[in-house]
Parts: sequence; structure tokens; C-alpha cells
Amino acid sequence: MSRRVTLADVAKTAGVSPTTASFVLSGRGPEMRISRDVSERVLKTAEELQYRRNIVSVGLRTGTTRTIGFVSDTVATSKLAGGLIQGALEAARERGVLLFIGETEGDNELERQLVETMIDRQVDGVILASMYTTSIDVPEALQTAPAVLLNAFAKRASPLASVVPDELGAGRTVARVLLDAGHRDGIHLIGAGPTERDVPAGGAAAFERITGIRDVLGEAGVEVASGHLCAEWLPDEGFAATRAVLAHDRPRALVCLNDRLALGAYQALEDAGLKVPADVSVASFDDDAIASWMRPRLTTVALPHYELGRTAVGALFDAIEQRREGRPGPGAVHRVRMPLRRRESVAPPAG
Repeated sequence: MSRRVTLADVAKTAGVSPTTASFVLSGRGPEMRISRDVSERVLKTAEELQYRRNIVSVGLRTGTTRTIGFVSDTVATSKLAGGLIQGALEAARERGVLLFIGETEGDNELERQLVETMIDRQVDGVILASMYTTSIDVPEALQTAPAVLLNAFAKRASPLASVVPDELGAGRTVARVLLDAGHRDGIHLIGAGPTERDVPAGGAAAFERITGIRDVLGEAGVEVASGHLCAEWLPDEGFAATRAVLAHDRPRALVCLNDRLALGAYQALEDAGLKVPADVSVASFDDDAIASWMRPRLTTVALPHYELGRTAVGALFDAIEQRREGRPGPGAVHRVRMPLRRRESVAPPAG
């Protein structure tokens, strides 16, 4: 490997002192009254030698490295949540900042090591992201560093801000879609419920979605007919839960807690000779790619992955600025709106 060109190399080749070269390359030449000829000679020499500033040493002098860390469990390798990173990358680039990405695959020890390594490398702040909205134990190293939780809440009191989808609002949206279509009875939940307590372990999203659904239905005097808890929210579980509903009732509408459950529900309804939405309306959450491929296309509330990533970078810069000014803020929760994707799977109840 060839030796890295140093500031001293540039100064020697340009025939100036290292201090003069430093002032020119940091953009302070005019301020220090360095002549245009000298400045141009230093800049030309730096270009010819392919000199790159040492970011670590710059950071030591300025207190910033223009880098931020992004540590996630499985976000980077997931097709479902790639927008989180895309949004964060673009927001960082707009601010002239590099994003360093590390992935843990859910290994808590690796997470600790990645966070500590990024802090040791003097990143200006860290985004700790989760694939699914959940409550997490915040690594000790982040308790005293500028950081933001993305798609996650802290299990214990923490000064860190959280950026999460507005799952509560999404639940309300789905309930209003059914009410607006005229549904007042026979509404069943697939994936969790019937109450907020009946959710998978760590199911922060399920808890908030059901809370929103029940709030709006309750205000309209409508009760949830049943709820069916599913551990993994996969198509086979949606299929089994819908069959369980059909064994005891003739549903008018199904609210599936994600689109993969809805895919299984579609199959169970078809096997029973029921049509969506003529016989049973189906609404869901996430806006997975399969939602627009299902027939009829699935009405669902989208996870705003791209906007979440952008919002997290903005919240992190706020945290960095607050710390720099000696006024660290409280652990605020930033909720990002989940937009409705209205398609063809909801209709007025038959008869």
C-alpha cells in the first residue's frame, strides 16, 4: 500500500510552511492574508499529490468529523425496510455527511461492539435502528453520546429521541376506512387482539395499531367481533386464523395486522367460496410489495420507511446541536405519518 500524502508533503513541495498549507487547505487563506499566488500554488500541489485531509485530525481540532453511524439489526439486508437506509443516506448527503453502516443480525454483543467502535472512530452521532417497531435496551455507550433510536423505543427511561411510524394513527385510519364503507359488525382482527394486551411479545406496532382501531370503532359504538393472535405474522398463520374465524362466524370484514397475514386470509376466504370484497372486506398494514400484486389489490396503510430514515437524520442533528450548546433535550418521540393506500379490497357490506 502506498504511503498516504501528508500535509507536510504538500507544504514541502509547495515551498511553504505546514501552517500556511493548513490555512489554505482549510479555506482560511484570505482570513490569514495569504497571497493568492501562494494559495493557488498550495491548492495545485495538493491536487497533483492527491492529498486528502485527515478526517480524524480535523475532528480533533473542530469537534466534528462530518460522519454519523447507522447501526441496525437486519435493516441493511432487508428488502422490506431498505427505504430506511435510503432516506438516511440522502438526508446525510444533503448535509455533507457520510453515513457508516453496520448490521448486527440481532446479536446484542455485536451491537455493543459496533456502537462502541463507531464512537471510538469519533462519529458525530449514532442512529440505532430496528427492522420492526419494538422496545429495546439502549447500549450503555449511547446514553452519553448524541444518538437517536429509529423504529424503536427505549425500554427504560432514556434521553434519546425515538423516530417511529405513527402506528396509532394507522390503526385509526384503517378503522375509519371500514366505517366509511358502512361496516358496523362482523369485524375481526387477524394477527392480534381483540384487546391491546393480546399482542406478540415485543409487539409495539401491534399494540398501537389495535389501540387506534379500538379507539375509532369504540367512538362509533362498534365492537371488535374477535381477535386472533399470531406469533410470526406470516401467510400460513393468516390462513389458519381466518379459517378459525370462518368456523364460528360469517365475517363482514377482516383487519389483518400486516400484508403477509392478509395474503393467507385471502386464500382461506377463497377456499371457503367467499369473494373479496363482495363478501368480505380486507384491510391491512405495511404496504408490502405483495399488496399491489394480490387480486383484488389490497387496501393497506404504508410504512413510511424513506421518511423515517430522513427524519432520523434530522433528529440526530438536532441532538448533536443541543449537546453542543449544552442543552440536551428530553427523549422526544417523533411519529411519522403512515399514508393510506386505498385499493379494491374494501367495499360496503353485502346485503
